[in-house]
Amino acid sequence: MLELLQDRPGISGRDLARRLGVGERTVRRYAAHLADLGIPLTAERGRYGGYWLPPAFRLPPLALTDKEAAAVVLGLLAGSPHGLPGSTTESALAKINRVLPEPVADQVAALRDTFARTPPSGPAAAPDPRIALDLATAARDRRRVRITYQSWRGETSARDLDPYGLVLHGGRWYVTGLDSRSAEIRVFRVDRVRSLEPAADPRAAPPPPGYDPAAQLTAALGEVAGRHRVRVLLHTTLEQAARRVPPAAATLVQTAEGVLLETRAERFDTMAGYLAGLGCPLTVQHPAELRAALARLSDRLASCAARTGGP
Repeated sequence: MLELLQDRPGISGRDLARRLGVGERTVRRYAAHLADLGIPLTAERGRYGGYWLPPAFRLPPLALTDKEAAAVVLGLLAGSPHGLPGSTTESALAKINRVLPEPVADQVAALRDTFARTPPSGPAAAPDPRIALDLATAARDRRRVRITYQSWRGETSARDLDPYGLVLHGGRWYVTGLDSRSAEIRVFRVDRVRSLEPAADPRAAPPPPGYDPAAQLTAALGEVAGRHRVRVLLHTTLEQAARRVPPAAATLVQTAEGVLLETRAERFDTMAGYLAGLGCPLTVQHPAELRAALARLSDRLASCAARTGGP
């Protein structure tokens, strides 16, 4: 009822009853209960009567810690591409934001402003919500931070980072930004950031014009996805190719001859099976080893098809 009163000042008792699925007498009982709780609700009778809350009224702060609130928001953002309709997510986020303490609401807004995602591939594992919020706020406000980061080898290092955006990819959260140690834009897993504090010099370098954190992430992950560079021409439309090849798997470029697919592979036999499953004609431009792997796969499939079962 409070949501309706805030969204529709002056809403009539009849409309409230219809939207809540109750009778008008029940609406009056609800209104009396809100008044008993100290909610400054004004009710006017008559043809043009209705219910009002003061224009500046806000619900009492939600009884969540900063970390709990961030965890809820991370879960909603991560859940959206996994089947939760966008309008439902936006509605839930708006309701949560409406009752958050102002400092937390500001950081949640920063997370939404700097957040991107690639197509989903599984459930998302939430990082430390406090770290994620601080990184998002630094990205939005263009502030440099000092992070302690643990590599996949377990080695810990400290570095200054100019965060540019957070990306959810393959069930993990990443932050992209300018790394002081390498002087390059790099990608870091948020769950490996052990601590974060303002840098001695808080002025962050701006991202390059047109910078796309999600594109940076998929490109960076592609560089380490395999030893061998692969280039294949798909004889189909870009729209059809994009339906079969997720952005994280390869880059697709429309050409006069077809759609150029570029990626990396660790094993040629695995890549041959993947390409065969795309279901469209193709031409391997590079490397020759991949063409040979496709030929071997074709021979094996032809042999299987030639076999007959039964007595």
